[in-house]
Amino acid sequence: MLKGIATRLLEETGIKINGPNPWDITVHDERLYGRVLRYKSLGLGEAYMDSWWDCQQVDEFMCRILKSSIDRRFKGSLLLFLKAIPAIMFNMQSRDRAHIVAEHHYDLDNELFLSMLDPYIQYSCAYFKNTDDLKEAQINKLELICRKFNLCKDDYVLDIGSGWGGFARYAAERYGCSVVGVNVSKEQVAFAREFCRGLPVEFRLCDYRDITGAYDKIVSVGMFEHVGRKNYRTFMKKVHKLLKKDGIFLLHTIGNNISKRTSDPWLSKYIFPHGELPSIAQIARAAEGFFVIEDWHNLGPHYDRTLMFWHANFVDAWPRLKERHDERFRRMWEYYLLSCAGAFRARNIQVWQIVMTTQGTPQPVCRV
Repeated sequence: MLKGIATRLLEETGIKINGPNPWDITVHDERLYGRVLRYKSLGLGEAYMDSWWDCQQVDEFMCRILKSSIDRRFKGSLLLFLKAIPAIMFNMQSRDRAHIVAEHHYDLDNELFLSMLDPYIQYSCAYFKNTDDLKEAQINKLELICRKFNLCKDDYVLDIGSGWGGFARYAAERYGCSVVGVNVSKEQVAFAREFCRGLPVEFRLCDYRDITGAYDKIVSVGMFEHVGRKNYRTFMKKVHKLLKKDGIFLLHTIGNNISKRTSDPWLSKYIFPHGELPSIAQIARAAEGFFVIEDWHNLGPHYDRTLMFWHANFVDAWPRLKERHDERFRRMWEYYLLSCAGAFRARNIQVWQIVMTTQGTPQPVCRV
């Protein structure tokens, strides 16, 4: 019965169970249907990790599922609702909890990320304008940011959530400015300090709520997804306080088409604990009264391509990485990269670069 229901639903998306197309799924364990019915996206992802099903193109499978919206036909289970209550009721991204995602994900294995990413170690959406090369596309993204907030040699720049130091290094090398990077990941900060040695760059291991100083330009790339809706206003207030008069703030974040109170349960459990994707409305409400929004640029389709490059690099590096990670990890990481690529391809989620200034600041020229 459950298999029949799944078959009919999937056929609406052009997906067949045990079919011939690369986006069709091959089911190895019939318990899959009950698991997905009960646990929804969490069950689907965990079943893939457990080798209960396979698909040649998980990215296209996920794209078709999301474009068809069949995932919205079923209300979440009581068990998933109960698990979501803490995220709804409490601040899961408080100062005391900010380190959790760093320890779970960003401190995981530098070799894993280095083998997957570009030379500037950009773990965010690239910009494939006039190129099909990941390295060039990531340089395009870095240069795009620098142009959008008119980076100059004399600028004192704050990078909130500075990763492995790639933006700081690029900005210091290419523009000669001074950069302060702030991060809660011990591994990333240690690496970034070596990566930027000899440049006018400083890295601080601290939460964004504890940042001090005054800055000409502030940038945050791929960090706002960890702030949480209960802290969006706090984040904007802090940035406003840190930004000098006539300064410019650029926010680069993945975003959701609708406002939500919870995140995808599989991604939250296995990849980004307590991550939340903001909506346009949530960002606008948080910025209201603090900033003038000067430019809002959607780069979403570029993240599909970025993730597919990362997956190809991960596959190439796996013979080395498997000495430290088991097969279940490989399937988890593969599912993470490919399912996210499918979500961007379906236009289910977006990537935004938002340029903001304080009231009274001359309008910057946002050169795309």
